[in-house]
Amino acid sequence: MKNNKTKIIDERTPLLVLAGPMFLELFLNVMLNNVDTIMLSHYDEFAVGAVGNANSILFMMNIFFNVIATATSVVVAQYLGAKWYEKMNMIYTLAIMVNFTIGAALSAAFCAANPLIMDLLNVSAEMRPYSMIYIYIVGGSGFVTAVFSVMLQILRCNGFTGIGMCVSLGINVINILGNYLFLYGPLSFLNMGVEGVAISTVAARVIAVNALFVFFYAEKIGKVSLRFLRPFPGQLLLRMIRIGLPSAGENLTYNIYQTTLLAFVNAMGNDAVNARSYCYTLISFAMIFSNACAMSTQIITGHLVGAGKTGEAYRRVFKTLRTSMPITIALASINAILCSYTLRIFTDNEKIIALGQAIMIVDIFVEIGRCLNMTFVSSLKAAGAYIFPLIAGILSNWGLGLATGYIFGVALKFGVAGIFVGTATDECIRGLIVMYYWYKKKWVGKAIVEKKVT
Repeated sequence: MKNNKTKIIDERTPLLVLAGPMFLELFLNVMLNNVDTIMLSHYDEFAVGAVGNANSILFMMNIFFNVIATATSVVVAQYLGAKWYEKMNMIYTLAIMVNFTIGAALSAAFCAANPLIMDLLNVSAEMRPYSMIYIYIVGGSGFVTAVFSVMLQILRCNGFTGIGMCVSLGINVINILGNYLFLYGPLSFLNMGVEGVAISTVAARVIAVNALFVFFYAEKIGKVSLRFLRPFPGQLLLRMIRIGLPSAGENLTYNIYQTTLLAFVNAMGNDAVNARSYCYTLISFAMIFSNACAMSTQIITGHLVGAGKTGEAYRRVFKTLRTSMPITIALASINAILCSYTLRIFTDNEKIIALGQAIMIVDIFVEIGRCLNMTFVSSLKAAGAYIFPLIAGILSNWGLGLATGYIFGVALKFGVAGIFVGTATDECIRGLIVMYYWYKKKWVGKAIVEKKVT
């Protein structure tokens, strides 16, 4: 029987009904990261680059969490589209329990490997203590993020994208208050600095996870209980792993590639590291609209493919691109024009500002390619074609991005802007490749549910 609280998502669902709340959610998440950067930049400039290094590593941890989270989004969307409602509670329970277990194991592993990670990234002596304490606290609570990522996908696929926006707002408020208490407020005498910021981040996430569970039960979307796993759905878990591993592998290889580029930047000095961190703060604003559109289209595509409506899914993705690409280009261009002023929010160091200006010009081309990738890769995953994005990612990241970044950034001595030239090359070429794959309809017939294709 259909859950009355599950929203109908089909070809008539307006993009902005899903993308609007997601955009605000992503915007608030960006603000959360920016608040950390701004507040830390006034506390200790070395702390900014240190937390940037730590977050690059923690993002890699999140990729492993996304094995199940990504699979959850594909399975839930397609099963809801096919109207197989009787399986939903089992899927919800399996996803949450498995991701919690993975999160706990990875939290312990990353904390144990913390010193080795610092050595591999060539983190400077000034930044190393800050990076390590941040990973110990935030990385050590990774299981919270693991459960959060799954719950958010479950709610999104059921049409409740607005809850993510509300939770993100709450996280921002809690995080800002916590940062203030530890950096400048009544708890500043403890001199905890980065440690206090990390504690604020973890506290906000714990509260957020509880809020998502409250909403899940209050709206009667489903139930989570170990009794739904008797007998244990081993075949379903293997199917979800087969879906999630290539998607996570694609993200993992991209993050390892970016981490390798970060090692190049670290060797260029602290100014280059800080310029990269400040610019990524601004760049995040340019990509959130296309990201929201891509995630929304992924949900719609999953429902349509699950219902067997491949023609509608094909057209819907190109319609999304016509909306997201012009706005992405405009936002990236505005970033480049205004960065000589906006970078001064973080620093008065003229060398950092000059490096940042060069980065932001190159980033216009990065965002064009990234918009293509996010739109078509998300849709391919939703349709069940999760192997091709992995292959394209590996070949493009390491065959184009890394080589080009090294040539321009290191060999030709263009510095950190040259590293971004490599990223732009990778994103644009790979974006065209995955668009062509979607255009040729190579993804048709790869759905995980059996439905007559229209």
